[in-house]
Amino acid sequence: MTADLRIPPNVSALPGTLRNVNRFGLPERTLACLFDLDGVLTQTSGVHRSAWRDVFDPLLAAHDQPPFTDEDYLRFVDGKPRRDGVRDFLTGRGITLPEGSPADPPEADTVSGVGNRKNELLLQALARDGVEVIAGSATYLRAVHDAGIRTAVVTSSSNGAEVIRAAGLEHLVEQRVDGLFAEREALPGKPQPDTFQAAARLLGVEPARAAVFEDALAGVAAGRAGGFGFVVGVDRGGQAEALREAGADIVVDDLSDLLGDQ
Repeated sequence: MTADLRIPPNVSALPGTLRNVNRFGLPERTLACLFDLDGVLTQTSGVHRSAWRDVFDPLLAAHDQPPFTDEDYLRFVDGKPRRDGVRDFLTGRGITLPEGSPADPPEADTVSGVGNRKNELLLQALARDGVEVIAGSATYLRAVHDAGIRTAVVTSSSNGAEVIRAAGLEHLVEQRVDGLFAEREALPGKPQPDTFQAAARLLGVEPARAAVFEDALAGVAAGRAGGFGFVVGVDRGGQAEALREAGADIVVDDLSDLLGDQ
């Protein structure tokens, strides 16, 4: 597919972005695709949002603060490592908690304890309800993988392996950089680009030859900061303009939109 690519009406791109693209809506030079997990490949963002709300609302009430909102989720915690999300959100509300230790129990009123409490609720929800794979994303992932384009998942979640396995996507994902990997390697989380860059290294691909797929503003910013050749913003919450402002080269509602009519 060349510059005459037929772009569906729900795909928006910066002027000139879609020149010399291949049949996957990516620059011809692209050798690897680096996918965020929650909200890009799997429909677990709502589960995360609900778990954050259940954790934050009692804490906010104790400080006479209004409840946690969808805007709070997108602005402060979406796409970030748990402790960073806790710290950034509470700072935004003028609330300070001690950092604590990663081993803090879920009931501890520390940054780590709040993060662990959220993770406990998330795991309970996933065990109860399972993982929903986004059909269009699975189609796209399978298409690029079968075409020989390298694939990796880059997620801030420490449950990346469990979610990928539950989603049945293991055979389509070559490498995984998740929260456990980042902690082990002392890598800062999104919006810093280090985790995406680590995934590119694992695949043996230069960032300029890789595409990043993200629904979170922090993740899009990480892709742009890392010098990646193409950044795809996936709009799951009516924030197309914000994704573009964060650095997305193109914004789609669904990854299958990039396949056009093929």
